[in-house]
Amino acid sequence: MSKFDELVGDVRAVEATPDEAASVLIDEMTNAELLGLLDGDLGGRALIKIDKLIPAGPVVAGEIPRLGFPGIRFSDGPRGVVVGNSTCFPVTMARAATWDEDLEQQVGLAMGREARAWGANYSGAVCINLVRHPAWGRCQETYGEDPVLLGKMGAALTRGLRRNLMACVKHFALNSIEDARFKVDVSVDEHSLHEVYLPHFRTVIDAGAESVMNAYNCVNGHFCGENKVLLTDILRDEWGFTGFVTSDWVWGIHDGVASLEAGVDIEMPLHALRGARLAKALKKGLVSMDTVLTSARRIVATVIDNAAGRDEEAPSTDVIASPAHRELARQVAVRGAVLLKNEPVDGAAILPLSP
Repeated sequence: MSKFDELVGDVRAVEATPDEAASVLIDEMTNAELLGLLDGDLGGRALIKIDKLIPAGPVVAGEIPRLGFPGIRFSDGPRGVVVGNSTCFPVTMARAATWDEDLEQQVGLAMGREARAWGANYSGAVCINLVRHPAWGRCQETYGEDPVLLGKMGAALTRGLRRNLMACVKHFALNSIEDARFKVDVSVDEHSLHEVYLPHFRTVIDAGAESVMNAYNCVNGHFCGENKVLLTDILRDEWGFTGFVTSDWVWGIHDGVASLEAGVDIEMPLHALRGARLAKALKKGLVSMDTVLTSARRIVATVIDNAAGRDEEAPSTDVIASPAHRELARQVAVRGAVLLKNEPVDGAAILPLSP
């Protein structure tokens, strides 16, 4: 039995808290292993085949084989598990049209079981960006333009996923444009930020989401990957979030040290900016060991906690695209097909509307 498995057993038996177990494991790590928790395990050359890596299987960050620590093993969504021939569910927007939280929780459970059967322990399926314009290229990946609906459906998906793996909610925050997403700076006032653009994220976090993925864009002059107001002041200090934050992939952070200090725990999916700078910055005192350890504890404690609390029996590969899951997908498609009937009212049809 590995040290990680031993500590997971202790947490499951309530002989240790996740934080206590994380401290024990971290005490056995070298500095190189600690820093390795804070970025992906892929080298820079993997970028040329990144689109092929996700369907090939879970993408790993922070694995430490000698301790049995699995790191995070990422699978994407939100239409299902983006690995192999997994069940393809209707798009998120169609599932929102069911208005059925229980049904969406069943979808999350099915996705989680299939992802775990593929070897994943982490899902990026919970996409809840608020739609501001129908021409946004990723409208179909989210539940719509209402923060209440986004929050309730995202929370339902999260509850289903968490029975088998960690749930990641994305993209934090104010990501609702595609072509300029790497450079657009969204200016937003406090009222709009907290009443329109953030409530659904808080709802999903309150439902237990273990991880948050930052967005590519800027908010009020700062990239989301280096935005302390979003990642620390609001997410952690105001909301009390204790999980870990990952970057959106490849271009999600611009400074390895500044992003760590702002609150991004893991650079995904490459050993890139942090791989080039973090060890030197630590040696020169440009980043403190306390900052490194804070992120390390978040990551390790969260992975241990989820491993201890998930369904004990791991699903077999038979669940992948199983008849039951395909039937669930069909049921969701039927429930999401909303038909409008143009019946007359007071003798006149409602549609078309009079100018």
